[in-house]
Amino acid sequence: MTLKKTPLNEIHRSLGARMVPFGGWDMPVQYTGVIAEHKATREKAGLFDVSHMGEIEVKGMRAAEVCQHLMTNDVARLDEDGKIIYSALCYPDGGVVDDVLLHRVTAEHYIFVVNASNIEKDYAFMREHAPGGAELLNTSDDWAQLALQGPESARILKPLTDTDIDTLAYYTFREGHVAGIAGYIARTGYTGEDGFEVYVPSARAEKLWNALMEEGAPCGITPVGLGARDTLRLEAGYPLYGHELSADILPLEAGLGWVTRLEKGEFVGREALAARKEAGITRELIGLRMTERGIPREGYPVHAGERQIGLVTSGTQSPTLQTGIALALVEKGAVAVDGPLSVEIRGKKVGAQRVKTPFVPSRVLRKKS
Repeated sequence: MTLKKTPLNEIHRSLGARMVPFGGWDMPVQYTGVIAEHKATREKAGLFDVSHMGEIEVKGMRAAEVCQHLMTNDVARLDEDGKIIYSALCYPDGGVVDDVLLHRVTAEHYIFVVNASNIEKDYAFMREHAPGGAELLNTSDDWAQLALQGPESARILKPLTDTDIDTLAYYTFREGHVAGIAGYIARTGYTGEDGFEVYVPSARAEKLWNALMEEGAPCGITPVGLGARDTLRLEAGYPLYGHELSADILPLEAGLGWVTRLEKGEFVGREALAARKEAGITRELIGLRMTERGIPREGYPVHAGERQIGLVTSGTQSPTLQTGIALALVEKGAVAVDGPLSVEIRGKKVGAQRVKTPFVPSRVLRKKS
């Protein structure tokens, strides 16, 4: 299988990045090391190439109606141009197709940002289930996306842009220029830190990367790979498709009830989700922190007393907390917050505790809406 490459592939290789296959793409997993890149993002700034993510645009007089039918969240919440919402796409049986961001460019133009491994699947799903009256365009190849994250991100971006980022609220975006390149500047991210995701034409990605690295050098900017991207998102308690979300997991089980607006009216999967909610949800996604030495990994059994209650969906050694943390899908109500658990690691039960997420306090400007 031939791997796809982002427009920055050669830059990653010139920086000595270790490259790995990821969702059909050739991507950097680390440059200097996962822990160093993680800490740089928490303390200063990290720059991520996320150009492998997909963009699917919806245009036309009925664009809002089409988006409303496809996703679980309520498009009516996008009541102004430049707003963004998080949502799930669901199959008719309620399982998750993908988790997405929807950007309102205008009342007749929306952009879904979808996960890299799901681009073709999501586009096919949308084309199959979208009512008429709008044009759906897979424009993923046209766009490059760079994520600038961390406490120094605004200081780095400000001199390079004509956009007033001081008034750019969390989960909003604007059209503007960065390093003289026209595109979209969004105050979003996947790290739990304040930061930005900048979308520019693919052909201009290298110029944008170099400008951000040069401007950020005095602030300690560091290129960051997929390894630290995963530990950062896990500390923030964010789900990852294929782990906390899948065709076999309902959004109501994965802690996404807040973006599953059954009251908004019809959408794909609503009938199944409403029925399951009425019958009672039997699984829930929880956070756990190890109280004994051990690193929880995906697929490890989780026990309450002598009884297995579920499995770890994502786990790691937290660089910030210096202990093992995990998300796990377990029987609903099997253990209360702060209650004792154990994770089976290589046949041995190792002590843990259910905790609230995020594991590390978020420093984004406000919560998602």
